[in-house]
Formats: sequence, structure tokens, C-alpha cells
Amino acid sequence: MIRVENLSKSFGSFTAVDNISFDVGKGEIFAFLGPNGAGKTTTIKMLTTLMQPTSGKIWLDGLNAMDGAANKHLARKSFGIVFQDPSLDGDMTGQENLELHGVLYHVPRRQARERIENLLKLFELWDRRDVQVKKYSGGMKRRLEIARGFLHTPKILFLDEPTLGLDPQSRNQLWAQVKQLNEQEQVTVFLTTHYMDEAERVAHRVAVIDHGKGVALGTPAEIKERTGTETLEEAFLALTGTEIRDESADPAAMMRQFAQMWRR
Repeated sequence: MIRVENLSKSFGSFTAVDNISFDVGKGEIFAFLGPNGAGKTTTIKMLTTLMQPTSGKIWLDGLNAMDGAANKHLARKSFGIVFQDPSLDGDMTGQENLELHGVLYHVPRRQARERIENLLKLFELWDRRDVQVKKYSGGMKRRLEIARGFLHTPKILFLDEPTLGLDPQSRNQLWAQVKQLNEQEQVTVFLTTHYMDEAERVAHRVAVIDHGKGVALGTPAEIKERTGTETLEEAFLALTGTEIRDESADPAAMMRQFAQMWRR
């Protein structure tokens, strides 16, 4: 469903992503892990057509996503995105936020109504559908954003730190709901997270990137075996070191950039 071949991105003399390659199969939950500043956000920008690679190729659902504006537009129709920072309209209700998304993605009205009801019930938001989003808790907002990402029945869903800041109960609930849709609809899920226990629990396979280079790829069990560790967190530290990294990415800017592309 996703194929990345020799992908690189440089900014002047700095190489943010350095010749990485990987494949993600249909219906797979794939965790893309790395320390802050490792190149994760730059990679997601390229995968979601927000940024042109310096070199390399990207295929999404068999489509060369970098081959001209027409292919980029078709590729965008095949995926949904949920970035770290909130992107909901707080003055609109939960249902209105989803209805707007349906219009932007040209989901037929009758189909959208049915899909919205099903998603709001699955994510346990149906009883709050007519409440303004600014009155939602943090966990409710994240569930609504992920429900919105599923609304147009994407083949691929990109989740960038989807459970950041949520309590363990909310995290477990959210992943149970995502896994249910992943299994029922065979949606490919490409996620980033700093919660290694989460990645170990939900991901079928994991890729680790550090300083722009791919350093590991396989199932959590395979990566633990390779590093001689008992947990994925220990394996991650063995592969990437223990020094503290700074984060410079701006997910909100990514969402604004993506919205601008759709309006063109």
C-alpha cells in the first residue's frame, strides 16, 4: 500500500532524510519511530505530498505520488491524516466538523450521514454530537479527529503522535477503536509515537529512523531479538542512544499547508 524507495530530503548542506526504503502492506499497522529531529516529520511530509523529495520515489496504493500534480491530487484522496496539533473548529459541534470534512472530500451526503453516525457511535461521541468541540475533553477531541480521518473511507491513515498527552485509559480505548476499523476495513495505518509500549502492542511492524537514516525494520519481536533486549523501548534506546533531542517540527503548519493544497 505504501512503497518508499531510496527517499532523501536535503535542506542545503543538511540531510534530514537519507536514502530510506521500506514497504507497508495493505491492512498493516506500521509504526515509524525515531528520536526528536530524526526525520520522521519530514518523511511524513513527503509521504503526504506536502514536500517534494530531493530524490527517491513514493508509491501510495500503486500510484507514483510524486509524478505530477494530477497524481498528487489522486494520492491525497486515498489517505487521511491526523497530526499532533489540534485542527478541529472549536466553535462547531462534533457532527458539524465531520460534515465539513465530508464536503471537502466530496463524500455523498447520504453516505456521509450514515458514516458520521457510525463513527461517532464507535468512538463514543454520538451523545455529544451537538456539543461545541471547545467543550470536549482532550481525549474526546482526539477521538473526533481520528473519526474524521476515517470518514472518507481512506485506504491509508497517517497518525502523527495520535495519543500524545492522553491518559492510559484514553489511549487504550482509542487504539481499540482504531484497530477495530483497521481489521474491518483493512485500512493501512502509518503511525508515529514516542510511546514504545504502544508501538509494541499495536504495530505489526516497526521502522526506526535516526539522524535521517533507517536503522531497523521488522516486527517488534525481531527488533528485540536483534538488539538482545526485552522491550521495544530498550531496543529503541540501544539503536538510537540515550541523549536528549530537540523537536523542531510544526505539525500545525503541516495541516495548514495540506488544507491550502486542497483549496487550490
